[in-house]
Amino acid sequence: MGKLAVFVVLVAIIGTATWFALPSILPASPPKLDPNEWWGPSDLKGKVDASIKPFQVKFTDEMIRDLKTRLQKHKNFVPPLEDVGFEYGFNTKQMDAWIKYWSDEYKFAEREKFFNQFPQYKTNIQGLDIHFIRVKPQVKPGVTVVPILLMHGWPGSVREFYEAIPLLTKQASGYDFAFEVVVPSLPGYGFSDAAVRPGLGVTQVAVIFKNLMNRLGHKKFYIQGGDWGSVIGSSMATLFQNEVLGFHSNMLFVQNNCSTLRTILGALFPSLIVEPHLADRMYPLSKYFAYLMEEFGYFHIQATKPDTVGVALSDSPSGLLSYILEKFSTWTNFDNRALPDGGLSSRFSKDQLLDNLMVYWSTNSITTSMRLYAETMSNKNRALGIDTLSTSVPTWALQGKNELFYQPPNILKTKYPNLQGVTVLDEGGHFIAFELPQVFADDVFKSVKIFREWHKTKTEL
Repeated sequence: MGKLAVFVVLVAIIGTATWFALPSILPASPPKLDPNEWWGPSDLKGKVDASIKPFQVKFTDEMIRDLKTRLQKHKNFVPPLEDVGFEYGFNTKQMDAWIKYWSDEYKFAEREKFFNQFPQYKTNIQGLDIHFIRVKPQVKPGVTVVPILLMHGWPGSVREFYEAIPLLTKQASGYDFAFEVVVPSLPGYGFSDAAVRPGLGVTQVAVIFKNLMNRLGHKKFYIQGGDWGSVIGSSMATLFQNEVLGFHSNMLFVQNNCSTLRTILGALFPSLIVEPHLADRMYPLSKYFAYLMEEFGYFHIQATKPDTVGVALSDSPSGLLSYILEKFSTWTNFDNRALPDGGLSSRFSKDQLLDNLMVYWSTNSITTSMRLYAETMSNKNRALGIDTLSTSVPTWALQGKNELFYQPPNILKTKYPNLQGVTVLDEGGHFIAFELPQVFADDVFKSVKIFREWHKTKTEL
């Protein structure tokens, strides 16, 4: 009777969980969002020039002098505890070297020139001046030009893609196409305007970016994203299934009842959910939840009180440096926490990381960037139910070994039934395009080739 009782309870639990999962399995129509929702100043509505204007990054002398003064006049930092690396956050023993480099050795004029190596523009969409890089390939006759939208996240920026752009905008061996690359700054990030009123979450950004691609003459296009860029991409692939030709993501992640059920089931019977050699990327769940508790405090702060922490980070470049670079350390490889220098030099140069900091500091956009967490976690945005809806858009996942989350194909397919494949890496973390630009570019080419073949087959049928 004891075994029978356990069996009955197990069946009841699984049956109940399955019942809760049904809404995420059944088809549903995506919500209709206002394509003209206004995010800029009310007095400018109907008066904005929608033309596309050239733009260049400019590090003004006044900004540089102010930055150097703040760096050089910082208070003495509290010493770290003995024998710790980055377990308590950014190790303050590392601060002096970083501050000295930023203040005295970072070549502002050269870095400004580096930022401006690609054509950049601004155009006003729904009341906001949206900044974007646009690079068109020079190809031989017979080579198709394919439009792709690349989307960054936090605490990254368009800078993440600079090493990958030249690889994507030339024909690669074995492919009959190259990419026209469009890389926008998210609203409130860097060189793009921030909303002046609440409500601009990732779903609303998806509308802005669809409008951007349409304005550039692309009615159909491919998309790629990591971090928030992946979440925005998920919204675009759900809302605009006739416009998005394919979705490539290096942080593809599904949150619905069915994915939760399968994740829990896998904790009991891992072999039913994940291949044995990848099981340690998901299980045990106790390890996963411990990781969330240790590393996601920032998420709760930014989803609830972004403006409070924004005061400190906007006022102190040293604070901004420690706050952002600690994420580049841990999110590149969790084991970096044990290293005195956080392992930052293992993947990036000082110039690369400081370039990214300059995007935030020079534009005073750290506060507005963090508001995306609060807007996306709002009741209004979550009520749209984007996560519970599936999409017919063909999709591909690039999965770094040290990415923040891992889910196997059978979970990803609960939202992306046309998942065309996954690339599972034995290296790489959260910032794949920045860390491993060649690996990133190769995978984007591979996925889009398969997307194009999928559409061709579908058309022939």
